[in-house]
Amino acid sequence: MQNIEEIYREQAQTVYRFLYSYIHDADLSEELTQETFVRAMKSLHRYNGKCKISVWLCQIAKHVLYQEFEKKNRNKTTTLDENMEFSTYSTEELVISSENKKEIYKMIQSLDDTTREVMYLRFTGDLSFKEIGEILNKTENWARVTFFRGKSKLIRRMQNE
Repeated sequence: MQNIEEIYREQAQTVYRFLYSYIHDADLSEELTQETFVRAMKSLHRYNGKCKISVWLCQIAKHVLYQEFEKKNRNKTTTLDENMEFSTYSTEELVISSENKKEIYKMIQSLDDTTREVMYLRFTGDLSFKEIGEILNKTENWARVTFFRGKSKLIRRMQNE
């Protein structure tokens, strides 16, 4: 088993990108990445090796992020949603102009939780379908199908408006 410094050097960028794909705030993503590794260091003895270390770390990061969302909502200072931007891969069929970002974001919010999470990871993250499947404990094919169905729903809604 590697020590935490080696793991950090190898995996920090992956965890950072995962968090940034949700919140689009570089400083907060960096802060939450650090918190993720603090928690990972405390629970490294519980890592059983059944999944990739990057998947395990992203699961911890996801919990850290959810706690941050809850904290922000409790304090009612500002929501992370106000800081989020929507971006896409240039290769995706769904091309979004800046004036449509807000509408697309609203439409994604109306999707079920699982589809919404897959859409965020694919659109705003730098994650493959295989990585999305691993993070969500599903198959690569499941991630592809869920993404395709979510994208189809968005396209239909855009055409109906």
